[in-house]
Amino acid sequence: MALRDADALAAYPGAVPLSDRDRVLLDFEARWGAHGAAKEEAVRAELSLTPARYYQLLGRLVDDADALAYDPMLVHRLRRMREARTAPATAAFGPGR
Repeated sequence: MALRDADALAAYPGAVPLSDRDRVLLDFEARWGAHGAAKEEAVRAELSLTPARYYQLLGRLVDDADALAYDPMLVHRLRRMREARTAPATAAFGPGR
């Protein structure tokens, strides 16, 4: 369950409340999770964003301490997913190449 406003601020000193749009994006991602065509249609219908813009904004939020304070489990999951996607590319250019 995500921490909300006062709880999030108390849990992470220095954190400030996220914008309404940022909270909506995080809540949407928490509900949908997996990527798919139905999710992309929901992004367009519910958020009035293109899927590309949605993922740009979500990618920015993954590195935001306030987003981490708002929903730590979601942000950690998104960070792990990003690291798993970038690890093969990083390994290809590692030592010995």
